[in-house]
Amino acid sequence: MEIPFSPPDITDVEINNVVEVLKSGWITTGPKTKELEKQISEYCHTNKTICLNSATAGMEMTLRILGIKEGDEIITSAYTYTASASVIHHVGAKIVLVDTGVGSYQMDYEKLEDSINERTKAIIAVDLAGVMCDYDKIFEIVNRKRNTFVANSEIQKEIGRVTIIADGAHSFGASQKGNMSGSIADFTSFSFHAVKNLTTAEGGAVTWKTMQNIDDEYIYKKYKCLSLHGQTKDALDKTNLGSWEYDIIEPAYKCNMTDIMAAIGIGQLSRYEQLLNYRKKIINRYDTLLSDLQAVDVLVHYTHDNISSGHLYLIRLKGKDESARNEIITKLAEVGIATNVHYKPLPLLTAYKNLGFDICDYPNAYNMYKNEITLPLNTTINLDEVDYIIENLKYILCK
Repeated sequence: MEIPFSPPDITDVEINNVVEVLKSGWITTGPKTKELEKQISEYCHTNKTICLNSATAGMEMTLRILGIKEGDEIITSAYTYTASASVIHHVGAKIVLVDTGVGSYQMDYEKLEDSINERTKAIIAVDLAGVMCDYDKIFEIVNRKRNTFVANSEIQKEIGRVTIIADGAHSFGASQKGNMSGSIADFTSFSFHAVKNLTTAEGGAVTWKTMQNIDDEYIYKKYKCLSLHGQTKDALDKTNLGSWEYDIIEPAYKCNMTDIMAAIGIGQLSRYEQLLNYRKKIINRYDTLLSDLQAVDVLVHYTHDNISSGHLYLIRLKGKDESARNEIITKLAEVGIATNVHYKPLPLLTAYKNLGFDICDYPNAYNMYKNEITLPLNTTINLDEVDYIIENLKYILCK
């Protein structure tokens, strides 16, 4: 049996949508992208959405809209993918990494609070595996720290405290206390990469909470301008009669979504509740099969307050070190089971070592990583394959 880790779930719905776009004569940013933006806003309960070519672009453009610059500090988790931190480096700000809590994949919230000073402008909170951070706690922290906050842009002044940005690459479709991911943090950046629950092949989107004195359309146009080289009109606007002329108001970036990508996303979104329900079914099967295995800790996806998007199934092998974990990954691969590790803490990676980070300063993150394995969780897997995975995992662990 061969069980891939995370193949895309593509059906005739998505294929027919793409064919329609290809036949329409309009394949770049246009009506389908606008339609996907509208549908995401409705789904997340926000007023506006901007679709871009990645969650990374979404986070970076958000930092630029906020006016983040050299000398500013942005806090994020040491336990995440590089995109959560690299965007901070891209805008010239200082990356401040916070260790996880003991036995937790989330930031240590006491250490988070201690890391905030007058140079801190934003926190990039990471919703790992589809489980959202404790946003109540993060909002409490930034509100307690209001007196130390120094704004250096109009949007920062409007927010009046450290901005909370959700790295929601894993959490599209998740909710907390009945509120959808995308509507809780000040800004949320979603990923629609090929391995995500909802895919546009590559792609992402940003949603934000409406502000009292700054119009949503103003923010939307800022994103659009930044994503199209600083151009005042997109290609669709320029098709209006006599509307060829445009201006470049800043030397910006190129990170727009195309209508081909959006067509896939619209198809995926039409099936999304079904996809989320199936993920929950797989997670419940894993949980049941592992409930008698004392040697394994499992990430909890569903609680009274939190409904996960069920993106990744993370387990930890109690008492195992990196070497033993890697050997088990190899043995699973030998019986056709592809697994992964989420994540190697940033201070273990060369780029972050070169920036001066040392894993010795992040012991909790290292302890979470050293014996973590991510099992296959996708909507192409069936329950028999889940049984096969756990049967082999138990056999390997008990040998």
